Amino acid sequence: MGGPAVVRVLRDPTAGRYLAGVVVSGFGTSAMWLTAGIWVKSLTGSDSLAALTVCAMWAPVLAGPALGALADRMDRKKLLVRVNLAMAALLATLVLVDSGRAVWLVFVVLVLYGACGVLLDAAESALVAGTVHASLLADFNGLRTTANEGVKLVAPLAGAGLYARFGGSAVALLDAATCALAALIFARLRVREAPRPPVGAWRGELLAGLRRIRASAVLRPLVAAGAATMLLAGVNGAVTFGYVDDVLGRTPEYAGVLYAVQGAGSVAVGLLVGPLLRRLPERVFAAAGMAVFAPAVGARTLPHDGAAVAASAAIGFGLPCVLIATMTAVQRETPDAELGRTAATAGSLMTAPNAVALAVGAGLVAVVDVRVLTATAGAAGLLAAALLAVGAARRRTAPTSPSAPTSPSASTSPSVPASTSTPASPSRPAGEAGPASSQP
Repeated sequence: MGGPAVVRVLRDPTAGRYLAGVVVSGFGTSAMWLTAGIWVKSLTGSDSLAALTVCAMWAPVLAGPALGALADRMDRKKLLVRVNLAMAALLATLVLVDSGRAVWLVFVVLVLYGACGVLLDAAESALVAGTVHASLLADFNGLRTTANEGVKLVAPLAGAGLYARFGGSAVALLDAATCALAALIFARLRVREAPRPPVGAWRGELLAGLRRIRASAVLRPLVAAGAATMLLAGVNGAVTFGYVDDVLGRTPEYAGVLYAVQGAGSVAVGLLVGPLLRRLPERVFAAAGMAVFAPAVGARTLPHDGAAVAASAAIGFGLPCVLIATMTAVQRETPDAELGRTAATAGSLMTAPNAVALAVGAGLVAVVDVRVLTATAGAAGLLAAALLAVGAARRRTAPTSPSAPTSPSASTSPSVPASTSTPASPSRPAGEAGPASSQP
């Protein structure tokens, strides 16, 4: 279905190197994500502190606008290299953690690690928009999702095995090595960036991304849909273990099977996104993704293993559609000078509800039946999908204002290229960044 476009993306040396960097660094990150909680639990015996490791990595997303503005001020390729090297050095300090008294260092490193991740995502989104041909942005975003989710199917298990054999320090050093290798790969990207524009006031720069999203008839509903979807994904993630126990009557380990199936669904959709987005407007595609995701969450009221597996696959398939459509639109609709902070702001607006829902949902599970929560979340998701689809239909039928600016997405090339590589033509794309993970 999307073979030729995917091949064109993979054959380009810049795109290929960037995807290689994504796979390498993503492997270390996924391994560390699971191991950090296990490590803290073994050092302190505290379930609460173990759960806080995830919050520590998520918290910096709230600083997305500031970190995005920083990415817009700097040479983005150099930023990718230097931040990955800094992360490698940071992770290496975890060899000093040998008892519960040193567990504070784990949290310090995780918070800084999360901040580096937000900064890298902003720089990557901006760098890619100027090097990947506009007609192939969705294909590249889909491939990046496939690479990320594919790594998540194996890296956590590898990290847990390495931890069991050699301890947490070994996993930290593995992650440090993957960051260093990613820096080497990114250093070989063949891009040349345009000079950065004059620096303005920090307050104005921090709000520029939010103003861009609010003023755009394309971006505003997509970011709102992404935030709503991630809010429901947080509820879904919070009830997973309660669903496995109370509804399915399974042991907690069965949740790992469902997460693996969900990851497989995300891998599959990543290969289909490009050709589908060439046939459908972003808002229609996002609404379709929500229409797949929401009933799957609602289906978690059913006490059947077959329904559980099918629902997990549908959740993994539908959720990334909203995120990929939104971030592809951000890359196409935003001028280069504001792209880093706009991408980071969009990421913050979509990710923060997920973190809130995970925390609130964890409390609700104790007092509300899991089936009530999943049914409510499913119904809310369907309503949001309907509203998004109605808005898309109205936009298609509304008369075009003579003074309305032409959308960059209607063009076959980015409106303000951030950089140049070997000459980009419709058959030769170059490198990319993509949306947030679809895992709850």
